[in-house]
Amino acid sequence: MKINYPKSTLLTRTHHTKENATEILSQSIRDKITPRSLVLCIGTDRCIGDALGPIVGTLLKEKNCRFPVYGTLDSPIHAVNLLTSIEAIKETHPNRHILAVDACLGYEHLIGNIHVKKGPIFPGKGVGKNLPGVGQTSIIGIVDKFHGEDCFSIHTIRLNLVTNIAKIIVNSIIRASYLS
Repeated sequence: MKINYPKSTLLTRTHHTKENATEILSQSIRDKITPRSLVLCIGTDRCIGDALGPIVGTLLKEKNCRFPVYGTLDSPIHAVNLLTSIEAIKETHPNRHILAVDACLGYEHLIGNIHVKKGPIFPGKGVGKNLPGVGQTSIIGIVDKFHGEDCFSIHTIRLNLVTNIAKIIVNSIIRASYLS
């Protein structure tokens, strides 16, 4: 069954190894965040390719991010607990601008890219899940190519790639928070 997802608008895209990647991303993030933003990091550490969100959340907390952060290695937000987590977050922080962060599968030539988009993330979309969109602004890190029906190929992704993408995302969010 084909699912029709609403389109997100790409605000910026850069490769995580680009010398000024943090500056490029932080400018787009700065334009979207507000003092009432929060960061929702999606994924699980049970699969390296899906650990981007929880790694970002953990690093943001360690750096004392000025926004509330949900989804860490200690307390991940993933497909199983996504709906209840969103309900609890919206109850605790009503009417917040949600900046959602997640790993993504994409074209091979885009692996290592980080995209900032206006619009939600659809967690699990690349592996056939049908979960609700999350966030008004989204940041995705492309960690591997889409392998068609083989959703288990995400287990071959190197932790080094995921960690390096996470560090750029974290530094971009922290920098954007001080520029806003």
